[in-house]
Amino acid sequence: MDYHFKPGTAPLLVSMPHVGTDIPDEVAGSLAPCAFVRADTDWHLDKLYAFAEALGASTLSARWSRYVIDLNRPPDDTSLYPGQDTTGLCPVDTFNRERLYQAGREPDRFEVERRLQRYWRPYHDRLRAELDRLLALHGRVVLWDAHSIASRVPRFFEGRLPDLNFGTASRTSCALQFEGAIIRAAEAQKRYAFVFNGRFKGGHITRFYGRPQDGVHAIQLEMCQDLYMDETPPFDDRPERVAHLEPVLRQLLGAALDWVRA
Repeated sequence: MDYHFKPGTAPLLVSMPHVGTDIPDEVAGSLAPCAFVRADTDWHLDKLYAFAEALGASTLSARWSRYVIDLNRPPDDTSLYPGQDTTGLCPVDTFNRERLYQAGREPDRFEVERRLQRYWRPYHDRLRAELDRLLALHGRVVLWDAHSIASRVPRFFEGRLPDLNFGTASRTSCALQFEGAIIRAAEAQKRYAFVFNGRFKGGHITRFYGRPQDGVHAIQLEMCQDLYMDETPPFDDRPERVAHLEPVLRQLLGAALDWVRA
């Protein structure tokens, strides 16, 4: 299977497109050693969001590493942040600018298209099908796109990122009332700093599937990884930190469900 999927009954789908760590043999042979560290993975999110199943949410998480193909980039590889540095559909370097491929073995356009059809398309077909199913059941649905990133990545932003970074495609991927409900839930907790539509405004999934006029309200949450784990190999989670963060995630998803059911 190209992804991990659990259907739910609530009007909520949690997507985790960067949690995958598998690298297929036909890609692994061309990669440089640094690729197998998988440093830019959204580590442990599947465990952090495991409670979502008890809420009745559907969950969809990637199997394949983002180094194979990035599920949160558009299929035509258009930049999500024009004028700013970013990695592409088939990344050729890490967030720290390490070369992912052996010299001369970067994917050409035919290989990119192969990976698009083989690894990218199945995830998005399932995502679309599940949104349609939940819409048919409930009339509207929340798509929660879950991400995490190292707290400091000089390539992309100066200094330390805020703890919780929400993106709603500059307030276009969901109803303003839904965004307001999540803001209030974020304000209710006092432990973590947060921002809306700051450095990260939502990737392809949030921007493409978020259609509030059609009943799909999409939001991305990009969390600093030092909130719950070590940011250096082997990237272990920190249970004492998880114990603080998980209740906040429960409150946020609970607020999303309360709003969409109202």
